[in-house]
Amino acid sequence: MNEENQPTDNTAKDEHQHGDWLNRLLHGRAELAFSLLCGAALLAGWLGPKISAMPESAAFGLFLAAYFFGGYFTLKEALGKISQGKFEIDFLMLVAAGGAAILGEWAEGAFLLFLFSIGHALENYAMARARNAIAALADLAPEEALVRRAGEEVTIPVEELKDGDIVVIRSNERVPADGFVIKGESSIDQAPITGESVPVDKSPVKDAAAAAEKPEGVKPAHKVFAGSINGAGSLEIQVTRRASESTLARVIDMVSAAETRQSPTQSFTKKFEKIFVPCVVMLAFITALSWLVLDEDPAQSFYRSMAVLVAASPCALAIATPSAILSGVARAARGGVLIKGGAPLEALGRLDSIAFDKTGTLTSGEPKLVEITPSAGVTETELLRVAAAVEALSDHPLAEAIVRDVKERMGTVERNATEFKSITGRGVSARLDGELVHIGKTALFTESDGTPLPDDLRAIVKSMSARGRTTMIVRRGNSYLGALGLMDTPRSAARRVIQHLRDVGVSKMMMISGDNQNVADAIARQVGLDQAFGDLMPQDKVEKIKELKEAGGVAMVGDGVNDAPAMANATVGIAMGAAGSDVALETADIALMADDLETLPFVVGLSRATSRIIRQNLWVSLGIVAVLIPATLLGLGIGPAVLVHEGSTLIVVANALRLLAYRDSLPTAYPLGDLGAVDQSVS
Repeated sequence: MNEENQPTDNTAKDEHQHGDWLNRLLHGRAELAFSLLCGAALLAGWLGPKISAMPESAAFGLFLAAYFFGGYFTLKEALGKISQGKFEIDFLMLVAAGGAAILGEWAEGAFLLFLFSIGHALENYAMARARNAIAALADLAPEEALVRRAGEEVTIPVEELKDGDIVVIRSNERVPADGFVIKGESSIDQAPITGESVPVDKSPVKDAAAAAEKPEGVKPAHKVFAGSINGAGSLEIQVTRRASESTLARVIDMVSAAETRQSPTQSFTKKFEKIFVPCVVMLAFITALSWLVLDEDPAQSFYRSMAVLVAASPCALAIATPSAILSGVARAARGGVLIKGGAPLEALGRLDSIAFDKTGTLTSGEPKLVEITPSAGVTETELLRVAAAVEALSDHPLAEAIVRDVKERMGTVERNATEFKSITGRGVSARLDGELVHIGKTALFTESDGTPLPDDLRAIVKSMSARGRTTMIVRRGNSYLGALGLMDTPRSAARRVIQHLRDVGVSKMMMISGDNQNVADAIARQVGLDQAFGDLMPQDKVEKIKELKEAGGVAMVGDGVNDAPAMANATVGIAMGAAGSDVALETADIALMADDLETLPFVVGLSRATSRIIRQNLWVSLGIVAVLIPATLLGLGIGPAVLVHEGSTLIVVANALRLLAYRDSLPTAYPLGDLGAVDQSVS
């Protein structure tokens, strides 16, 4: 029963209701204890006179005790809401119990309070289970760390760690902070953070100073996260973030905040309740006056009106969606997926279209230099020297691939280029040996000043593109030095994941890419996509996503960095590998912490299961109310009404908690296709 989207009010409400001295005394079980005392007093007061074990006066005292124990927390919560101008379910139940007492039906009133209080206590227990699944994340990080300072090893609280500290991690210990390995080799279980099912091998960085200067560029093989578990080896890591700023800490904060972000269904039920509760009060008032037109005693009409209040109270409706959302978010967090609230969780459950970025999402993201074609009179060495010197200033994956492969071929890469500029979606430029060098795709040389692209080089580039290469043309001054061809192969799991997504109900999958259309088409065919859109500038990607969104909604899957604008404009933005990216954690609606495409079917399946359970809960809650209202108008008593009413609430909560045990059943017989035999020129 979350309130409006105000986290501080939510917290205050919880503390107001359940954080008093009684709960401290009874270790958080005060509400449940009072409910059981209410039930015991009710049973004794009802049964005692029947077996002549006590006089009626003693039974009356027990009924009063049952009213006290059953109504204590309900009254406390109702008064808190009334002070805010809200008349909700607790108020209706108290009015009904009070009405039963006025009529002398103390046993029925006590029975109502007992069932409502026990239902409320169990509901809070169930919701606490889902919250505890989130809170348990906070227990992953150790409280202390072994740090090497001034040549000595000292143990300090993790809160005192600072950037640059060297932490020693023994075998089977938890990693205390985010950082990178500078000494030792081991396998680390990152499942608590990224959801990866097998330990990941870690090794030291080659240049610790460079890694410290640019920690976001450290490769996954060297990076570690707070809360992950070291294997058999010992490691020394250099801290890159304080404990309060670690990936784990940020995930905990974001998942906790997600609880207060209401989904469309939650917003609808809140609005519905605001209209429905006054209508129920009006119906009960009219029913109480029915003796004026019916041949019955006023007390009978008043009793029936109290029964109507019980029957129409939308307890199950109020908890139907929040319990499912909270359980879904908690289950996702345990699986290495951060979902920022109910809105994206529900939205993804309804979508049947997904758009993928290409590089690093559907492909490995590690292109290789596979084709070198110098122009006439230019040596291969000169072409590579110039290209690598300029690209050494860029952090684009294609640039890194050129620098890496040129260094492997030639042993060294010059670092003397200056005045580097990135020309978005086209290429780069820099000054080398006093001359301006341009490197990029064909469009760069069509739009820029200088010598036009020669026909023979244009034909070479066209041929490379037709074979799936990503092409880079190099021009120094007014002279074209040649063209380079790179490739980036699909991830081994890509085709399997696409098929699995089809099995869970995603019918339309496409790719949007800045690469040329030939490359995009080649990748799309290999992994089994329906459509590919190539040659898209960043702003073109945004327009394409807007178009798809207007056509029925679309989820966008990418790395959350260079495709962040497109993700922001999608119905749901999903970022991969978010554990290593601050930008991805901030921009995505849903963040897959591991750089693992196979997590995607899990979160899509979970979102669909959540939507399905929300629908089931709404049907149950509204259906019970629809049956009980006419039944009470026709004479059903308060006791049976509250029994069915509270039973439906518990059914709804129990149904939602099934999400905590959700498992993704990945089929094992998917045809992978002969990816190994595919032309490795595809980028």
